[in-house]
Amino acid sequence: MSEETSGEHRPDGGSDHPLAPEPAAEIERNAAQRRAHKSAARIIFLLIAFVLIYAAIIARLTQLGIAPEEQYEAKLTAQDQVSAARPDILDRNGEVLATDVQVPSLFAEPRKLVDVDEATELLAATIPDLDSRELREKLASGKGFVWLKREITPQQQAAVYKLGLPGVGFLMENKRIYPNGPTVSHVLGSVNIDNQGIAGIEKYIDNKRGLSELQALGFAAKADDLKPVSLSIDLRAQHVMRDELTKGMEHFKAKAAAGAIMDVNTGEMISLVSLPDFDPNNPADALDPNRINRINVGVFEMGSTFKALTMAMGIESGKFTTNSLLDARSALRYGRFSISDYHAQKRMLTLPEVFTYSSNIGSARIALALGVDAHKAFLRKVGQFERLVTELPENAAPILPAHWGELNTVTVAFGHGIAVAPLQALMAVAAMMNGGELIKPTFLVRNEEEAREGAPRVLRQHTSDVMRYLLRLNGEKGSAKKADIPGYLVGGKTGTAEKVVGGRYSRDRLFTTFMAVFPFGRPKYLVLCLYDEPKGLPETFGYATAAWNAGVTTGKVIGRVAPLLGMEPRLEPVPNDPPPLFAPATLATAEP
Repeated sequence: MSEETSGEHRPDGGSDHPLAPEPAAEIERNAAQRRAHKSAARIIFLLIAFVLIYAAIIARLTQLGIAPEEQYEAKLTAQDQVSAARPDILDRNGEVLATDVQVPSLFAEPRKLVDVDEATELLAATIPDLDSRELREKLASGKGFVWLKREITPQQQAAVYKLGLPGVGFLMENKRIYPNGPTVSHVLGSVNIDNQGIAGIEKYIDNKRGLSELQALGFAAKADDLKPVSLSIDLRAQHVMRDELTKGMEHFKAKAAAGAIMDVNTGEMISLVSLPDFDPNNPADALDPNRINRINVGVFEMGSTFKALTMAMGIESGKFTTNSLLDARSALRYGRFSISDYHAQKRMLTLPEVFTYSSNIGSARIALALGVDAHKAFLRKVGQFERLVTELPENAAPILPAHWGELNTVTVAFGHGIAVAPLQALMAVAAMMNGGELIKPTFLVRNEEEAREGAPRVLRQHTSDVMRYLLRLNGEKGSAKKADIPGYLVGGKTGTAEKVVGGRYSRDRLFTTFMAVFPFGRPKYLVLCLYDEPKGLPETFGYATAAWNAGVTTGKVIGRVAPLLGMEPRLEPVPNDPPPLFAPATLATAEP
């Protein structure tokens, strides 16, 4: 064998010949290396993919944290709105008049819904008062957040929860409740669906404490941080007033009724009722125009109760005393008008008789003797020319004659031709009872020192003494006798005004008022009751004037309220002696 063909073989069975095939082991090794390189590349690719995915997640979370999506922003806004709490409202004795409770509200995030039609069908079947068409429009809107129903019941919440619908959930929110229903409605007012005050003390709280501004800025008050608001209202007296007015309104077949009790020394409103009223738990009822607050929103001609102001004006001027005589022998002619008396005596009357007989003629002569300018100045001084502003945002401006001449002074002297809110007239009469200081009414608790601070003096003490004497005299002998409850030394004044219908006074439509104060020596409480269009009854001999309806109701209110307010009856007689004709240097207030 030649040398070229007999080359040596390697021990591993391979060959050194350059064209010899690779051994199997080498092939396997190379394949393993290639697989390793490919695996490493895949691992690197997966690592890069995971890094990118996590980076995207982190970026998204950062984006959500910095600039939330519409649905999250809407949901957060809704949470801020519903979390707003309001302070409790209490009466003067700590009884709860208004408070918050937590209730669920139903919402949806349409972008998260799987099947809009299914969700619509299930929700409409579970909560039947949801409008199916409106519900589907909301769920198909593609929005991030929509309310479906505010303030659902716990039973409805449980039923919806069992449906297990993705994108449907609940937010707990504060709901305002009024445990006493309509009893204090015109004082408390009401709130809207977002728990914001829209009327009465509720609106005052928002304006005074800035709750609405805080909500607008995204700050929600918590119930624990809010101090309760204590009102001057006495819930017991409020119940009595509403009960008697409700019965009286039905009995006298009146269109409406109202009443109030005021502390003449502090200006605190102990009670305020206006019927028809409404339930603040269902504030939509308040939209009925017949349910206005007739004490401070309505304006009326107050009739003969305005004669108290005329008497006070005459005494304050120094031109009239309790011995003054006024000519009431015949009707007072003024141009084509004739002024007459309802209980005409047709003789000269003393000033106290003018008051007890409620003489239009005598009152007109007092006002004419002082003149138009003096008359207007006095009424302005006692607060009858300006809108009375209290904590209740709702109030009305008085209606005054456009051109005030002597004829206007004649009619205004006995309560016609000027319309004021009854609360304004109440404030003026209170000044006559408390020594002569015009104290603005308040619905918040206040002591006498706080009330008199800054209160202007509008009458002398002497004038106040004479007016107390006159009101008590009217309670003993005049038109206020039906409110003279034994032991409480009541003084008062009736007022009957014909309503203007079609530009003319109607004899068949009356507005009757009655003001009473007790005890007369040192007055504490002033009570007002009024009826709108009461009817005459057989027991009233067909009369529908104030003494027969508003006077009767006032007496019943005093008889029930006085003991509740801590007023003990005095059964021994207390003389009502007239004060001196002119004010001495010092005049002490008589004890009751």
